[in-house]
Amino acid sequence: MADVIDLALRAVGQILLVGLVLGAGIPVLFSAGIRAMAYGAGGDAETSHAPGHPVGKVLAVVCFAVVVLVVATGITFIVASGFGKTLSFEHVVPTIADE
Repeated sequence: MADVIDLALRAVGQILLVGLVLGAGIPVLFSAGIRAMAYGAGGDAETSHAPGHPVGKVLAVVCFAVVVLVVATGITFIVASGFGKTLSFEHVVPTIADE
């Protein structure tokens, strides 16, 4: 009986971790991209005419690229499971495989 409870608690912990990473982590990464874009535009562009920072622009592009990659992978997972396939990460790049 203790093994079943231990297994259930581990499963709940894994679900909580994935929920926090995907449910809160991706929006935080998107907001960091917005903030980096503002930094790349020169900060408060309406009151000062400071030049933009190229580091902010690059960081914003990286943040947005990661968000788009995660969303595309999620959509691919949903579509693949709808067709009775699985999404495999064996060789780092996600591939659709038969079950």
